[in-house]
Amino acid sequence: MEADEATTLLAAVPGWELTGEARRLRRTFVFTDFMQAQAFAVRVGETAEEENHHPDISYGWGYCTVVFYTHKIGGLHQNDFIMAARVNGLL
Repeated sequence: MEADEATTLLAAVPGWELTGEARRLRRTFVFTDFMQAQAFAVRVGETAEEENHHPDISYGWGYCTVVFYTHKIGGLHQNDFIMAARVNGLL
C-alpha cells in the first residue's frame, strides 16, 4: 500500500498513527492501572486470533500499544485498518 492510500484510510481509525515510513499502524491506549491495560491486551489478542491477523502488542502500567502491519508483505494492507477499527471497538 502506498503512503497516500494509507493516509486516506487513517481517517477511518481515530487515534491511530502511521509509523515506519507509513508501513505500520500504531496506537497507544491509556488506562488507569496495569490490570486494565493487561485485560485490554488480552482482548486484542483474542480478537487477533479470531481473525488470524496478529499485531505486535506491548503493555505496562497504564498503557497498551498495538502495532499492525502485514508481515508477509512488509507493510500495510486494508486488513490492518479493518483490525485497527475492530480494536477501537474493544474500548
